[in-house]
Amino acid sequence: MTSTTPTLERPAGSPARRRMPGPDGLVWTVLRLHRTALWVWTAYVVITVGLLLWLWGPGASAAQKAFDTLGYSGAQDNAYQGPAPFIRFGGSFDSLFYDPSSLIGIASCAIAVFAAGPLIARELELGTAQLAWTQSVSPARWLAAKLAVPAVFVAVGTGLIVVLYRLVWNAHNHLLVAGIGPRSFYFSIGPATVATALFGLAVGVLAALVLRRTLPALVAAGVVQFLAGAMRGNNWPFQHSPFSRLQPELPVYSKAITSSGARVSDPGCYLSQKCLDRHDITGFTRAYLHSPDYWPRQLTETGILLALTALAVVGAFLVLRRYQPRTTQPKKETAA
Repeated sequence: MTSTTPTLERPAGSPARRRMPGPDGLVWTVLRLHRTALWVWTAYVVITVGLLLWLWGPGASAAQKAFDTLGYSGAQDNAYQGPAPFIRFGGSFDSLFYDPSSLIGIASCAIAVFAAGPLIARELELGTAQLAWTQSVSPARWLAAKLAVPAVFVAVGTGLIVVLYRLVWNAHNHLLVAGIGPRSFYFSIGPATVATALFGLAVGVLAALVLRRTLPALVAAGVVQFLAGAMRGNNWPFQHSPFSRLQPELPVYSKAITSSGARVSDPGCYLSQKCLDRHDITGFTRAYLHSPDYWPRQLTETGILLALTALAVVGAFLVLRRYQPRTTQPKKETAA
């Protein structure tokens, strides 16, 4: 006796199941494979955004109260009441204000290391990339998904942090101690910050494809990204004045306010309330004004970084060509 196994047919009109791997399937695969890195990135964005929101609100209250009472001298006194300089995270508003910038620098290096190691090189070493290429996924499509999915998260997360950071700056820059800190921040944080993170992603992918080993690739990518971040800070030519090694000065508007509402020059009472009462000073105003050099420098830096990113991506695809399977054309039969 023979038996036949019944076959289940899909009812007419029912939606077809998505097959893996397609274009959507590649995205889903990348997300599932690197979900731990995605959670780490999400945590970084949430923590940084939370810190910026705190600085925007209650974190500036003590410094603002000191400024309202004693002016810029009060803000300085509040800044100097923080912990010792070697304590990087924590302290007064002035010291905490720059901590998100430090987190951005750490994150950009982490992006390059992740792209070089877990994202590309480890899959090449373990053979999972080659396995994917045998499942109707070309190396070019595989690499495109590996680049596009992290790039979206990096651009959106970093862009959100940059926009919020500039809002905090616009609201509370008068509470910062004048010097290299505000100037360096003003000319460094902007669209070029997003371009720097994307550059790290591209450099990491290129290093992984060239070296094909996890440890050398992540070390090379981390070093390159660290040097790029260090050069961004104070050494790139278009961040300086033509005749100076520093960023150009930021114009600042600073006045004292009398009880009648008149704005006068700061009498220089420093921390003396009696002196302020004698000059009838009831408040202060201070703010850094917009510099006409900001956008030319930011756009120049952004353009250079995006051009380097594009070159790294093109280089990665060119290196990937050596993984393409070579097809041999069948020989034509000759007529007898």
